[in-house]
Amino acid sequence: MKSETTETKEDYLHNLRHSAAHVMAQAVTELFPGTKLTIGPPIEDGFYYDFDSPHRFAPEDLEKIEKRMRQIVEGNHAFKMSTHSSAEALQFWGDRGEKYKVELIKEFNAPTVTYCSHDTFVDLCRGGHVESTKEIRHFKLLKIAGSYWRGDEKREQLQRIYGTAWTTKEELDDYLKRLEEAKKRDHRDLGPKLGLFTILPETIGPGLIFWLPKGATLRRLIEEYLRILLQKNGYQFVVTPHIAHVELWKTSGHWDFYKEYMFSPMKIDEQEYLLKPMNCPGHIQIYKK
Repeated sequence: MKSETTETKEDYLHNLRHSAAHVMAQAVTELFPGTKLTIGPPIEDGFYYDFDSPHRFAPEDLEKIEKRMRQIVEGNHAFKMSTHSSAEALQFWGDRGEKYKVELIKEFNAPTVTYCSHDTFVDLCRGGHVESTKEIRHFKLLKIAGSYWRGDEKREQLQRIYGTAWTTKEELDDYLKRLEEAKKRDHRDLGPKLGLFTILPETIGPGLIFWLPKGATLRRLIEEYLRILLQKNGYQFVVTPHIAHVELWKTSGHWDFYKEYMFSPMKIDEQEYLLKPMNCPGHIQIYKK
C-alpha cells in the first residue's frame, strides 16, 4: 500500500477498487469465453463491471469468479499503463471483437488512448490503479444485476457484477456486517412479512407496490396527517396531470439531462406525451396562469 503522504485513503480506495474491477474482468473472461467487456468503474464502497456474455450469471458463479480472482491476486502482477494511437487501438479491439471498446474509442475522438494491463489481461483505461494485484487482498463479490449499455434501454442488455474491496480485513468484515444488518431492515422483505404490501416483479414489474389492507390504512393515516400539517403551515393543494407533451419536458430541461432515466414517450392522437418525472413543470404552468 502506498504511503498516505502521497495520496489520501480515499484516493487509494478508489484505485484499489478500480484495480479489483480489472481483476474481476480478467477472471470472468477466462471462466466464461465469449464474454465482451464494457466498463468497470469504482463506486462508493466498491466497484462493478458490466459484461455482455452468452452465459447467464448465477449466484454460484460468484464463488468461481472470486476463487479465480484470488489466484490472480496472489500472482503479484504489476498494473502497467501504456499509450497507443487511436487507429492502432481501433484495430486491436476490433480484431478482438470488443465492439463496446471500439465504440468508446470512436467517442473519445482523441489522437491517443491508454491501456492498463496486468498478467495476461489488458483493458482500455484512463488509469488510477494500485501498483500490484497483491494489494487487492480484502474483497468480496456481492451480487448480479441487469443493466443497459450506456444506460439506454434501447441498447444491448448487459449483466453487472458488483463487488467491494477494502484495505483491511476488519474494514471488509465491518462493511459486510452492515450489509447484513441493512438486509434485515429491507422494506422489500419487511413489507410482505408484516402484511403491508406485496410486490410482483415477474407479472407487474419491480418496485410497483400493491398496498394490502393494513398497508393501505397506514398509508392513508400518514397522508391525512401530512395534509393537516401542511394546511397548518399555510400550504394549498393543487393537482396536475400525470402526463404532458414532450415539449414541456424539453423546455424544463428534463429531456436533455435525464432522458435515459425517464419513461419512453407514448403517442396519443399523433402527439407524444411523457409520464411526469416530477411536479415542478406542471406547477409552473399554474403559476403562469
